[in-house]
Amino acid sequence: MARIAKIDNAIKKRFARGDKIRSVAVREKRVYFLIICEGEKTEPNYFKGLRNDLPIGTLVIADMTIEGTGKNTESLIDFTIKYKKKSNRNFDRVWAVFDRDSFTEEQFNNAIIKAKAHDIKSAWSNEAFELWFLLHFQFVNNGMSREDYQSFLEREIQKVSGKVYKYKKNAIDTYSILNNHGNQTQAIIWAKRLKVLFDDEKHADHNPCTLVYLLIEELFNPGNVLNP
Repeated sequence: MARIAKIDNAIKKRFARGDKIRSVAVREKRVYFLIICEGEKTEPNYFKGLRNDLPIGTLVIADMTIEGTGKNTESLIDFTIKYKKKSNRNFDRVWAVFDRDSFTEEQFNNAIIKAKAHDIKSAWSNEAFELWFLLHFQFVNNGMSREDYQSFLEREIQKVSGKVYKYKKNAIDTYSILNNHGNQTQAIIWAKRLKVLFDDEKHADHNPCTLVYLLIEELFNPGNVLNP
């Protein structure tokens, strides 16, 4: 029978201390995100849904604070500025998530300008957040209403899943459905393809376009925030 080597208790303790130190060091390297959403349910539910898929046990860990407001574009940025100042947390990255919808060109463009002036990144969509959802299934390069996006999304999900699907704005399982039946990597590629079609600062005219992919890339690669 082979001899089983015994490890001295002192050595065991050194290994245990080393593992503990490494573990603590890993946990301390967090990237704190503040995400303020224009919508009260759709966007917050989506980001809360992806929380469990964020990097865990790696050198950096993404941690999110998510707020849904129901405010319009400009007041959303004002709210985000105040929230950021009052918070006891020093956030590594602050994002505002909002849509063009029926807001005026001036309101939409001013919100983006004000956000940038206060070091707030804008994950805006023109015309609606649902464009980001639909890009998980197909490339879209013509402007549509929110209702049209929803109809196309229902059709695509039914096609892939083989089941009847009815889109609900306030659903808590939207991220799970997109993750199971869509392709987030492809959505990022297609969102980038839309972005390069526009090279000016007239954001209200950039339709269709969504910058949600920039926030997604940071959430899943938080180390890039610490080492830009």
